[in-house]
Amino acid sequence: MKYIDFEEIISTERMSRYLTACNANTRKSMTLYRKNLQLSQEMFTIISCFEVALRNAIDKKCTILLGNDWLRDGVNNGGIFDNSQCRVTKQNINEAISKLPQYNHHKLVAELGFGFWRFMFAANQFNATNRILLRIFPSKPISTPTMQYNHTYIFNQLAQINNIRNRIAHHEPICFISQQSIKDSSYTRRHYQLILQLFQWMNVDEAALLYGIDHVEQLCNEIDLL
Repeated sequence: MKYIDFEEIISTERMSRYLTACNANTRKSMTLYRKNLQLSQEMFTIISCFEVALRNAIDKKCTILLGNDWLRDGVNNGGIFDNSQCRVTKQNINEAISKLPQYNHHKLVAELGFGFWRFMFAANQFNATNRILLRIFPSKPISTPTMQYNHTYIFNQLAQINNIRNRIAHHEPICFISQQSIKDSSYTRRHYQLILQLFQWMNVDEAALLYGIDHVEQLCNEIDLL
């Protein structure tokens, strides 16, 4: 496709950043745009695998402590989320239940988004679940006086993953230096390594799990060399 036609479809405004990053080379600009799409697809797949692993690990721990229907029970009168500190969590659960044709705990778990599971490590939700959720990371480092690998640390790490997830979902590029028109894969590499690290802390064999679907580093290299 000619660049003029490509730009007409994608928009001049959207392509301007790619064009600047490629020194006005239209062929490279189109290639960079396509490689960013490929990289976004790869990262979203890996984030999706991590999200499923995270929510299932949380669910298993809470099911043991709180029962098979801990989410639904938690928003009932007197439940662990039935308080002003967990108001949004309760609202999210009730909204998710209302979307189900028929209540099923496992479908309810799947209905709740990444942001919901991240907030399970916020102080109020972490306390509501009896402070057990760090147990899903049995191989995380031991905290020191200068570095606390506590629920707040996990909450902030998950926030970073949620941010790149949202960028991809909103079709924002992940192949540039932040707020600049300079191609660079470090933003994506950093988040990719974070996900792998959290998998390892969960004792998940990430290489086996992602076998055949993980080409993030290859695509990052191709973007850097473009």
